[in-house]
Amino acid sequence: MVIKKIGILGAGAMGGGIAQLAAQRGFEVILGDVDIKYVDGAVARMEKLMARSVEKGKITAEEKDAALARITKTAKLEDFAAADFFIEAVVEDFAVKTAALAKAEKILRPEVVMASNTSSMSITGLGAATGHPEKFIGTHFFNPAPVMRLCEIIRGALTSDDTYATAAGLATALGKTPVEVKKDTPGFIVNRCMIPQFIEAIRLVDEGVATPQDIDTAVKLGLNYPMGPFELMDRTGIDIALLTMDYLYSETGRELWKAPHAIKSMIRAGRLGDKTGAGWYAKEKTA
Repeated sequence: MVIKKIGILGAGAMGGGIAQLAAQRGFEVILGDVDIKYVDGAVARMEKLMARSVEKGKITAEEKDAALARITKTAKLEDFAAADFFIEAVVEDFAVKTAALAKAEKILRPEVVMASNTSSMSITGLGAATGHPEKFIGTHFFNPAPVMRLCEIIRGALTSDDTYATAAGLATALGKTPVEVKKDTPGFIVNRCMIPQFIEAIRLVDEGVATPQDIDTAVKLGLNYPMGPFELMDRTGIDIALLTMDYLYSETGRELWKAPHAIKSMIRAGRLGDKTGAGWYAKEKTA
């Protein structure tokens, strides 16, 4: 089917970013959350980001206004009935996701592909909540979605080839490079590689080997990464990093994935990264 309207449930950093990306690419967007204030906040962030792009000459004011006009805001799940493709982007909690997907499946048309933007959770398990696992797939966009070029397309055990083709085609239409994750495995590709680096970097700090700043510098200059592990955790959310570590550890039981105590202490102190103004770095260094 032709995809003209994309439904996105969850107006946080990822959901809002995907919505902005889709709207700027010419798609109609339905952006929803449990409370309209979250959607309003997401659209306000988009306006600010696109206004900066206008100032820099990357887009015109007319293009900004047209993109924002393509977004329909809602707090009613029923409004997703008009969607041609559905992306779940709620909090990284399995129970919350499955509950949201089960409700959405009853609203969407039978032919509509349902996707999750989860960064690590089982696509097979999430798809089972929909009743149509052959129409379910993972579309893992990266933060910030309008900028990052990759989209992991993850097959569940029962995902059909047609569903994969639809999701990969949409990712391409959104300007992303899709990579196929053929086997539903915790963490997929990127997090399987990245999370152990986060954990080992935290352990280096715990052991007094180096500071977060020096570790970030070493990784950027020694491995040619654009960001170090502590900068990246601050950018994407330290709480999200811990959720991913805990999920991978619970699924595999491997010590490799066991979260160090230091990251738990950081979260208990309310230092979640850029979104709270402080994480591994203080506000002035992450703004």
